[in-house]
Amino acid sequence: MRHTTTMTVRVSGALSDFVAASVGETGAYESVSEYVRDLIRRDKTRSEREAFLRLKAELGRAYAAPDDTYHALSASDVIEKNRT
Repeated sequence: MRHTTTMTVRVSGALSDFVAASVGETGAYESVSEYVRDLIRRDKTRSEREAFLRLKAELGRAYAAPDDTYHALSASDVIEKNRT
């Protein structure tokens, strides 16, 4: 089951002006909430992409390494290593 969390964020000055210009009749978003949700989704996508690229690089190094340097890793070892 999903839950909703209400958060309060305060911005001022240039950031506030930028948000105001991005919302409403002249902006790309109908509400500040819609804008913030989109920013969070984009950041989540970026974070997931970076994690994938780290894993892809690790696998590339593994395939390029000489066979005598191989040592077995469990799936949980790999997952834990890529969390950092």
